[in-house]
Amino acid sequence: MSAVPIIEARELSRRFGGRAVVTNVSLNLNEGESLALIGPNGAGKTTTLGMLTTALRPDSGSVRIAGQDALADPRRARAMLGVLFQDPALDDRMTPRETLRLHAALHGLPRRDTAALVADALERAGLSEAADRTIRGFSGGMKRRLELARALMHEPRLLVLDEPTLGLDPQGRLDLWARIGALRASGMAVLMTTHVLSEAESFDRVGILDGGRLVALDTPRALKLAHGGSSEASLDDVFFHLTGRALRDGDAPLRPALVRRRA
Repeated sequence: MSAVPIIEARELSRRFGGRAVVTNVSLNLNEGESLALIGPNGAGKTTTLGMLTTALRPDSGSVRIAGQDALADPRRARAMLGVLFQDPALDDRMTPRETLRLHAALHGLPRRDTAALVADALERAGLSEAADRTIRGFSGGMKRRLELARALMHEPRLLVLDEPTLGLDPQGRLDLWARIGALRASGMAVLMTTHVLSEAESFDRVGILDGGRLVALDTPRALKLAHGGSSEASLDDVFFHLTGRALRDGDAPLRPALVRRRA
């Protein structure tokens, strides 16, 4: 049986202020597969992720999510996605319970099931005892667990992670990766951007962006053999071989508000 694509992107391009930020990026992600996108600052990772999640409309190209034309019907396509943004996307005046109830309503989950779904999400996130405390006083790890619980509550087919461990302490990173590992083991497709190359080592495939172009896309082992000299090379070796060692300017972060305005 052939693999079922959850994302099919063809020739995606985007310009800002006359400057090409992403040029002709094509990639597939299959059901149950994991893909990490890495690249220097300004390589176009955030813009590519924005186009793949309908937050940004490409100037040219196409995106299909689980067979759905994401440009023709972005709302339906977004229903299949769970997204964990690089920047926190929580109202810290709310409680976890209120946050999850709102998410359930926005995704049209049955009202009769909402209380049970919220309780289950809180338990999975380890936040049952903090369910009615305002988020303002939460640690970074607690906020990340809540955001992950919210992203999964509507049972998406694809989990999208934009720099998921940014700002977390070692314990928080360990906990988050254990949760992500369990989701991958259950068969959920995962798409991630990261600057921490070791985080990409365990993913099925790794894509390397540079100058707005996808310069390599393959398994970590194949990339090491092709660009690192041997299977014993590191992704750092591959990364520097393909992108060089010069410092780069950063690109603008993907803002959750972009998604909310299109909702």
